[in-house]
Amino acid sequence: MKPKTGDIYCVWVEPLRKYAACQVTMLKETDSGKGRSLAAVLELDWIGDDLPNEEELESMKPLYCDYFFWNHRIDHSYLDAIVPQNYILAGNVPPKVTEKTNSYSGGWNVGGSVYRQLKWMEIPEERRKRFKEAAQDDTMIEVGGQQVRRSMNVADDELLRSLSDVSELDKLPCLTRIIASRPDKALLSYIAGNPFIAELQLEHPGGASLDVRGSRLSRLIMQADGLEALFLNEGLRHLSLGGVPSPNLTIHAEDGGQWLTAAFTETAPLGCGLDHLGALYLNGIRDLDLEPIVRSYPFLRDLRLWGKPGHIRNLGSIAQLSQLRMFSTNEVFGFTGEEFPDPDRMPALSSLWMASLPADAAASIKKRYKKETASGLNLSITKPRKPEWLAENVDNPFRDWDGRDRIAPAHAKKAMNQYKKTLAAIAAAEARLGNGLTAAEAEVELEAAVAKYTAAFNAMDKHTGFIETVEREEIFAVLDELLQGAQSRLSAAGVEMDTAKLFSVFDQIRDF
Repeated sequence: MKPKTGDIYCVWVEPLRKYAACQVTMLKETDSGKGRSLAAVLELDWIGDDLPNEEELESMKPLYCDYFFWNHRIDHSYLDAIVPQNYILAGNVPPKVTEKTNSYSGGWNVGGSVYRQLKWMEIPEERRKRFKEAAQDDTMIEVGGQQVRRSMNVADDELLRSLSDVSELDKLPCLTRIIASRPDKALLSYIAGNPFIAELQLEHPGGASLDVRGSRLSRLIMQADGLEALFLNEGLRHLSLGGVPSPNLTIHAEDGGQWLTAAFTETAPLGCGLDHLGALYLNGIRDLDLEPIVRSYPFLRDLRLWGKPGHIRNLGSIAQLSQLRMFSTNEVFGFTGEEFPDPDRMPALSSLWMASLPADAAASIKKRYKKETASGLNLSITKPRKPEWLAENVDNPFRDWDGRDRIAPAHAKKAMNQYKKTLAAIAAAEARLGNGLTAAEAEVELEAAVAKYTAAFNAMDKHTGFIETVEREEIFAVLDELLQGAQSRLSAAGVEMDTAKLFSVFDQIRDF
């Protein structure tokens, strides 16, 4: 469905049990030259049990948000100008705002800001007032013997360990995120009593069971090694579990996880209690049979699979997910185009995004689904890969650069080759350590390898400037993995390596 300026669309928002509304305020073409259009979408201050009539359409106003760090701000962002199939055109009136927006969003999520604003208004006014005041107050105060700004909104494990009493955190009225090595009773009690703590990150569950009921968390991110029972609060929207939980893990979630997005690594626990899970993200996939996943999570509306790269079996089983609206893959292989269900078997699908997939499958899927874009399907099939590409790039951490906008194929290949050269140089230094090379001499060779690695990316970036934040982080992450691996192997051999010194070489030389 292609929108027009002034169109007002409504969508049923399950957590609200009501309709919410938005308006397309303007349209524009992207700079990609591929004919892709963007729509500026404004969330409106309206919810209803039924679709609005003409009088209601005329009287609707923009939603002004002031939850958390938003201050009387409208939710107005550019989205792909493809209206999802579950959105209903209610009418067309002159745009409620005429100002341009510089904000961009990844997808249509109308109703999210209305929901968050309503939840914010449930918090006592005096506490909301203190939050807003503190958010603008950079006065230095003492918490746990440390000097921090009163406006600080994240408490990390170092700060937590310095506290004589967790109630000291009350000195930080706009605290919204806590990062801890493991929880204890006092910390969990504090989180349950603070309506502003929206995110909790844990390096360890602290035992076989974790209970965050009574809190107002919206995100829980944790290493779940050995975890057997997890009790989630109402309103939690994102759960990310790493590590190796118990095979008997049971997760107790609101409505069986209907409103939850759960993220796991490589595979998902089966029969864990999330019988009505709404969204499932799997990353780091190496080898996955999708059929048991589909049987365990039959009500998925959103399924996203990221390989390392990965091999997937029984891809066709997704046809059993009758409510599936979004399906996305990246660097997942091992399937043919014929295995992917035809459009008539995926009636609810509104977004299909697949990148770095078998070339034959990409051609087949794109051909069959292209006509569905006229009915509102958001379709993106990119980076088709031939078998020889996969064979060459299976261990290449820069493989995603091949086909990425702004990155020339030559630079993607140079990055791969430089990775191989650096890996070989590190391996050579390690090997010579057992043949007369001293630890000091090995360190010099490693410094030279890091210098060459960094200089290679300087040279690539010199004339085109293609290395931006994402690429910079990827270059660092690859080097970090190389050096951490070397440190682990050398340490086992009784040789200590100063990685901080090697990273300083990287920082001193890099120009990007």
